[in-house]
Order: sequence, then structure tokens, then C-alpha cells
Amino acid sequence: MPRPFWFIFIGHLINTTGGSFLWPLNTIYLHDYLGKSLSLAGFVLMLNAAASVIGNLLGGYLFDKIGGFKAIITGAGITLAALIALTFSHGWPSYAILLVLIGLGSGIVNPSIYALAGAAWKDGGRKAFNAMYVAANIGVAIGSAMGGFIASISFDLIFVSNMVLYLIFFIIAFMSYRNISDEAVSGISSIKIQGENVHHYRRNMRALLILSIGYALCWIAYVQWQTTIATYTQEIHISLEQYSLLWTVNGALIVLAQPLLAVFVKKFARSLKIQIIIGTFVFLVSFGVVAVSHHFSGFMSAMIILTCGEMLVWPAIPTIADQLAPKGKEGFYQGIINSAATAGRMVGPILGGILVDHFGMSILIIILFFLYIISMFTTIFYDKGLDKKFQTKVM
Repeated sequence: MPRPFWFIFIGHLINTTGGSFLWPLNTIYLHDYLGKSLSLAGFVLMLNAAASVIGNLLGGYLFDKIGGFKAIITGAGITLAALIALTFSHGWPSYAILLVLIGLGSGIVNPSIYALAGAAWKDGGRKAFNAMYVAANIGVAIGSAMGGFIASISFDLIFVSNMVLYLIFFIIAFMSYRNISDEAVSGISSIKIQGENVHHYRRNMRALLILSIGYALCWIAYVQWQTTIATYTQEIHISLEQYSLLWTVNGALIVLAQPLLAVFVKKFARSLKIQIIIGTFVFLVSFGVVAVSHHFSGFMSAMIILTCGEMLVWPAIPTIADQLAPKGKEGFYQGIINSAATAGRMVGPILGGILVDHFGMSILIIILFFLYIISMFTTIFYDKGLDKKFQTKVM
């Protein structure tokens, strides 16, 4: 990896670690410590996700207009200010208000840092976004594990730890990201889209939106593992420790199986399009295993299969967005992709909860099968009509 990219990689890892201290514990804190209903807690988290969607679009726009450094500092500044306030005031309703601001700020940072990563390692192709994916998962694994331990000592320490880590990220960004020079990073270098370029731009944007629909559908299904499936495992007497182990295996596989993934991609899935189609089918298979599982071993098998699918799909989507983006629109394209993922994470728990409450787990699994099938079709057809130079091959 190029030296500038290392700073982005490390910053993303620290940022994700800090965020993972808090997000798994939000519902517990709102319900058990602030005494709010689960419905109200869910509404607050929905507002947080909605603010993140807005932040993603705003972050992509700012990246293209004022450059990656200023966009990231803007989003990080909003988040850091909210976390400082949260450290000293985490009662009601300040907790809810500040959580929305954190969603907005972190939403601005996400597409900006991904677009910056693509610019800093332009020749890296899929490798650049795969590295960001690995960094995020290392951060989630560390943050989630440490968060539970710190919360068992004192919930106040969670807020302090999150603030300190985000301060470190802010310092890294302020000291390092300014010096990452690439024409694609600066909003000043944005070209005016006119003439024949308008036709290419419209076709690329149409392709991105079609791909984003499939991406959102994948996330609607994937997030069931953190919501409806988590509840279902408790109903069939799988312990919380065993459920937590599933995610430990998920994080470990993502990091340790990268060499095997590279061999598989090189031999069997050389185009990003094929990677996504195979990965989506693997997602579908994992939920098929869930449908017939009644013991921990079955869910462990399903999680391993699920992880194989996400290692193919999640890094490929932002890579395609980067390749489709016209010069000067990299941030905007990453903002759309990040918004699609956030929208899926926002809608997924609500849709899954309604389906399980009214129709049961079996019907939910059937609906998820259809979502994955639709997602495969969007992947098959998203690039129809694109010029050959926009065909997305692995670098």
C-alpha cells in the first residue's frame, strides 16, 4: 500500500474502533439506563441512521466541492464536538439529540474517506477498498469486544473512550490527510460535465443507482443477523456468549481468510460483477442454512457462509462506484453507495420485525430469498449500455 494510504487505513481503523464502543450498546443504554421503551429506542436509532444518510450525501458533495481533507475535517469536527458534549451530558433528551449529530458527522466522513482512499491508491482498484473493508472490520471487532468490557466497569468510560479515540482520528486526519495530493481529491479539479460527457455521466449514474438498489436490499437482509436472527437464537436457547462468538468468527475470518480470498478471486471471479453475483448467491445460501438450523452448529455454519459472501460483495461495490465516477464526482458516487447501505440498515430492522411479528421467521426467510434474487438481477443488468472502458475488472 502507498504510504499516504496507510494513514487513511489507520485513521479508518481508529475511527471504526471508537464508533464500535457505542453503537452496539445504544439500545441497552436507552432502555436500561435511561428507562426508555424499546420502541422509543428504535426510533432514536432510526433518526441516527436517517441523519447518517443525509451525512453520506452531504459528505460526497463536500468531497467534490472542497476536497477530501476539508470534507473529512468538517464531518470529524461535528462528530468530535458531539462526543465531547456526550461525555459530559448523556441524559435524556441530550443523548438522543447528540446521537443524531454523531450520525450526521460520521455520515459526512464515510464517503469522504472512501473516496480519499480511492484517490490515494488509484492503481489499487479493488485492493484499496478491500483494505478499507478489512480496517473497518478490525475496528468493529476490537471496539465491540472492548466496549462490552469497559461498559461492565462503567458506562461513563464508554463515552470517554469513544471521545479519546475520535480525537486521535481527528489529529491523524488533520496532520496527514492535507498532504495527500491527487487531482481526484480536490474539488477544484472537478470538470464541468457537458457535451458528450453528459451522456456518459447519465449512463454511469443510472448504473450506479441500479447497483445501489441491489446493495440496499443486501443490507436489509444482512442486518437481520443483528436483529431478528439475534432474537430468534435466544428463543431456541442459544446463549448470548455463543451468539457473540458468531461475530467473533465473522471478524476473524475477514482478516485471516484474505489470502484465500485473493486466490479465489484471481482464479474464479476475476470481474467485480461476477464477485458480487457469487457473493449474493452465497448470502442466499447462508439464510437457507438458517432456515433449517435449530442448534448452534447450524448457525455457526451459516455465519461462516455469510462471511464468505460479504468478503466478495462489500469491497466490490465501492470499487465499482469509484470506477464509474467521472473525474471530480468520486465523493458524490461514494456518498450514494454509502447512503444505500445506511438506508438498508435503517429499513432492515423495521421490516424484519414486522414480518416476524405477524408472519413468523419462515416467511421472513422467504422474503429475504426474493430480495437476494432481485439484487442478483440488478447486478446482472446494471452495466448494460456502458462503454467498454467502464467495465469493472479486478486490477
